[in-house]
Amino acid sequence: MNSLPSASIGEYQSSHSNIFRRIFSFPLMLASLLTMLGTLTVRARFNDPDMWWQLKTGQIIWTTHTIPTNDLFSYTTNHQPLIPHEWLSQVLIYSAYHWGGYTGLMLWLYFFTSALVVVGYILCALYSGNPKTAFAGALIIWFFSTTVLAIRPQIVGYLLLTIELLLVHLGSTRSPRWFFALPPLFALWVNCHGSFMFGLLVLGILLLCSFFDLQAGSLVSSRWDFSRQKILILTILLSTAALFLNPIGLKQVLYPVNTLFHQPIGLSQIEEWQPLRMGDPRGFVLFGILVCIFLLLVTRRSKLYLNELLLLIAGTVFAISHLRMTILFGIFAAPLFSRLISTSWDEYDAKRDHPLANLSLVLVAALITILSFPNRQDITKQIDTGNPVKAVQFIKDSQLSGHMLNAYDYGGYLIWALPEHPDFIDGRADVYEWAGVLEEVRRWATLEEDPNILLSKYNVDFCLLERRSAIANVLPLMRNWKLVYSDDASQVFVRSGP
Repeated sequence: MNSLPSASIGEYQSSHSNIFRRIFSFPLMLASLLTMLGTLTVRARFNDPDMWWQLKTGQIIWTTHTIPTNDLFSYTTNHQPLIPHEWLSQVLIYSAYHWGGYTGLMLWLYFFTSALVVVGYILCALYSGNPKTAFAGALIIWFFSTTVLAIRPQIVGYLLLTIELLLVHLGSTRSPRWFFALPPLFALWVNCHGSFMFGLLVLGILLLCSFFDLQAGSLVSSRWDFSRQKILILTILLSTAALFLNPIGLKQVLYPVNTLFHQPIGLSQIEEWQPLRMGDPRGFVLFGILVCIFLLLVTRRSKLYLNELLLLIAGTVFAISHLRMTILFGIFAAPLFSRLISTSWDEYDAKRDHPLANLSLVLVAALITILSFPNRQDITKQIDTGNPVKAVQFIKDSQLSGHMLNAYDYGGYLIWALPEHPDFIDGRADVYEWAGVLEEVRRWATLEEDPNILLSKYNVDFCLLERRSAIANVLPLMRNWKLVYSDDASQVFVRSGP
């Protein structure tokens, strides 16, 4: 039998050792730890008030092969026209439910959470040139993403924003051909979530800075050559054109602008649209990161590129203005922070890797991720805790009929669990603001006017309210209203007379 020469055996063993070392590398181990962290963060976040109507909309699109452009769920909006700006994400959400039920939805959340933090890590690693310090950048993205980690389209949108920054970095530093991946990205993005507008902001800032050649202290900018500028301009034009590949056209492209400037009630009343309070831990961390960036620039005389500064300012402004947009600060600040601290830790050297140790940590992270996955009982408990499950069952058993008035946070679940009763209001604040219902409900819930005005206008026959709400304490004192059901969270009142 012929045998390999000893030199060939050594080369063969060395080749396999290098493959093993590359597969189970230190960066892979860090990525697995980030995946574990992300999944542990969302394991108790199955229930979200808006998830339910997103799920129901996805089901309608899936089964009818049509995208709704008018409200189908509420009797108060009079079939108000709507903009289906998240229809593709809704289909993705329902597809997870269709194939795996509640477990499938939880896997959906696990996947997109992991993808967001891991892609963020890759972005920071390439941007800083140091996979070690990139871990700190990924942690920043994870921390500020906690405002959007839920089974909702927004997590898809911010994943696409992170991918865009990755493509922009590759196109700026390697080959401008990477820019040509942007138009397909925007064609997908516009049908998933309105955050595509921030993607246009990124491209606009990049194009603007490409015309400047300056150095003012630490602030620098290098003018691009015309050929690279031409490719960027072309891809921006193509990306803008790609936005019109949607069911509505211009209205869908302008929807984010409508949200920020033409929905004042929703922005002022809904908690996630409120300004970031400095007492919030995210406020302290945001301020701390800005101070660290300033100190690093001053003490190390590091460069700050003009596009980095503009993105940092934009991210800070959006984060301070709206709690749900703190993730923008995380995504924009993380690559810069990773680059500024990249010299604080020696660069990664694959030759000094310890693949067995890395493999052990990867396996531990995978085991923790698997063991922490909530079972059906855990998910059911989350649903029962966050929704009027028992009250809905009472309504069904009692065969209550007529118009229902429900608490705002209950509306989404009612669309899914009680479709035979069109709801009064739910988390689609845009639709209800356009129809004038949101302001009426605000005055009713805060007792700014006689509650009978709203009840009479919509001929309400029964109410499903949160027990802790102010109006739930008032309704029993009103004539012709009777409490027929109560539990720790919900109450049902029925009209007892004309």
